[in-house]
Amino acid sequence: MVREPLPFVVAFALSAVVVWVTTPLVRSLGLRLGIVDKPSSRKMHKEPVARIGGVSIFLGTATALLFCWWMGWFGVLPTPKEYEIWGVTIGGLLFFAIGLADDFLDLPALWRLVCQLVVAGLAWWVGVRIEFITLPFVGLVQLGLISFPITVLWLAGIANAVNWIDGLDGLAAGVSAIAALVLLITSLFMKQAGAGLIAAALSGGCVAFLRYNFKPDRPADIFMGDGGAYYLGFTLAGISVIGVAKTVATVAVILPYLILAVPLFDAVTVILTRIYKGQSPFVADKRHLHHRLVQAGVSKRHTVLFIYALTLWVGSLALAISGMTAGGTYAAIGTAIMLYAGWRTWRRIRQNQD
Repeated sequence: MVREPLPFVVAFALSAVVVWVTTPLVRSLGLRLGIVDKPSSRKMHKEPVARIGGVSIFLGTATALLFCWWMGWFGVLPTPKEYEIWGVTIGGLLFFAIGLADDFLDLPALWRLVCQLVVAGLAWWVGVRIEFITLPFVGLVQLGLISFPITVLWLAGIANAVNWIDGLDGLAAGVSAIAALVLLITSLFMKQAGAGLIAAALSGGCVAFLRYNFKPDRPADIFMGDGGAYYLGFTLAGISVIGVAKTVATVAVILPYLILAVPLFDAVTVILTRIYKGQSPFVADKRHLHHRLVQAGVSKRHTVLFIYALTLWVGSLALAISGMTAGGTYAAIGTAIMLYAGWRTWRRIRQNQD
């Protein structure tokens, strides 16, 4: 297994280049085929926008990973580890396919969920599974049979959580880029370089996609669509399982939840609110964090930057808790950024109320 930094830099850069080059082509194809996201009462954009940007993110990540495999940078993996890598890679492909089919055909929510659960179950079967947790004062606790529902819920749940936060230009791609970079660092610290290569390729693709998806002065050129969001969410969840949750360190229990806390907390809060009000948890509404901030008077651009800061903050806390060198410094910097972003956001809300 590779240890030097070059393969991770190449995975990041190659994925970014492919996404940078292919996104305009994908956008043109989406507009030509009429695969666009139309404005509605719960949407934040005013004009139809091509919504198959996930194609370029997938192409970039897949190209980078295939190149790394061809170069031998994954090393000679033991069979269980190889199955894990393929489980995350092929599982991501299938989640991408489910989302892309929805972008084309507007599939029923229940049908999508069933397909996601099946794919997540297959990923568990090949080794992408949360098999144990390490608790303070208790030690290693094997999950046994409940490993299956916990893993499936985690993989499918994070995929949908990332899809749900994809409501403002640049939001899902930016949050995913930050989370992937934190997962890259923690995976390497936990000596899980294979998961780190996937994280590096994913983060590179997300950063390049922001070139077209997050415009400071005008609307986005393209959206990632359900295909991109499902792919990002499943892959992030899969990396957290094989790169962090597979380690026996006690801190590994909390790291995935911290790194992916923003989409996870947003999804859980919205689902519980819908159930409390007697509504279906699958009915779309405007209760997500980004909706609430915009409704409170925060600009769309500032809302996205605030949620970036929030994601960076919880990621920096994860780095500190992991025990890595300079983790405390990362947490201090992340906290300072979060305090500033929170203060700016609070001021904007107060100004709107006045």
